[in-house]
Amino acid sequence: MAQRDRYVFVYNKTKETFLAFRVKIADSIFTRLIGLLGRRSLTPDSGVWICPANAIHTVGMLFSFDLVLIDKDFKVVGLREMIRPFKITRPNFRAESVLELPSHSIFKSRTEV
Repeated sequence: MAQRDRYVFVYNKTKETFLAFRVKIADSIFTRLIGLLGRRSLTPDSGVWICPANAIHTVGMLFSFDLVLIDKDFKVVGLREMIRPFKITRPNFRAESVLELPSHSIFKSRTEV
């Protein structure tokens, strides 16, 4: 039987702002491999949480997005805004997982490292 998609919301406790309300959890080999591939965009207040991960690629992507790198204590250890298609990010070895969010999510939520 196929596993149902699971979602969470993402809240910046320090700034008291939401980054997204419907973030899909990608924690299996298959869901981590797929990530945002095949999508034409991210709807506002959505995203993908890839865990474990400390870097991503955007080969095959069709749009730009923001990336938030998170450690094991759910603290932000890295930010990448407006990552364009066909790029590879450098690993951040402090990160345990990454959030792929719509462009400008980092700015709108005032998220900082």
